[in-house]
Amino acid sequence: MPIPSFQFRPKYVSFDCYGTLIEWPMTPITRELVGDRIPAEQWDQFVREFRGYRYDQVRGEYYPYEQVLQDSFERVCRKWGVKAAPDAGKRFADGVRSWGPHLDVVEPLKKMAEHYKLVILSNADDSFLAESVPRLGADFHAVFTAEQAGYYKPRYAAFEYMLDQLDASPEDFVHVSSHTRYDLMPMHDMGFRNLILLDRGCDPVTHGYDYVPLKSVDELNRMLGICLAHRGHDTVR
Repeated sequence: MPIPSFQFRPKYVSFDCYGTLIEWPMTPITRELVGDRIPAEQWDQFVREFRGYRYDQVRGEYYPYEQVLQDSFERVCRKWGVKAAPDAGKRFADGVRSWGPHLDVVEPLKKMAEHYKLVILSNADDSFLAESVPRLGADFHAVFTAEQAGYYKPRYAAFEYMLDQLDASPEDFVHVSSHTRYDLMPMHDMGFRNLILLDRGCDPVTHGYDYVPLKSVDELNRMLGICLAHRGHDTVR
């Protein structure tokens, strides 16, 4: 299927960070923590429910992300009758801080930063982004966090914080995320229309929210009019 092109030049290309730009191998740590206490045939259900509890846990006011991870893990373990490790949140948080970018990210993102102002809006604390953003290798115009906003996505206040800090409106953005419920659905409801699902398998592709599913940052560059030619030479259409 041909990749469509944007019919305007956005002021900002904004991104979710974890899962979208930075890898998100949460499941291996989860498996280490619960071991064989979850039957193999029920493992996928446990993982889905843990994901759901993480989502539910951030729909109030901000509090530190490591504790969010601990609390959501304790909730799902309680439901399944499994004792949660008291240091689970720290182990998850240490994992998040250690992970690097997806293989398709670094070079295309560097190229994008030569032509557009890049922004991150992340559901994490400042300390997480301080370690993760340098691994992306691109210049970012701004990096915003849940800690700064005082709210996590999908709360509208998280997106309003980004708009206020940039003195911008939804029409100024192309926003890119691998998460539909955290980013694309609430942003659509707020009036954002230039939305990209960078499909990492985090969420199922849904209908009715006017986002464009893509498989790579290279595809996004082509939508933005950035041509990645051989030998490192590029032009903008």
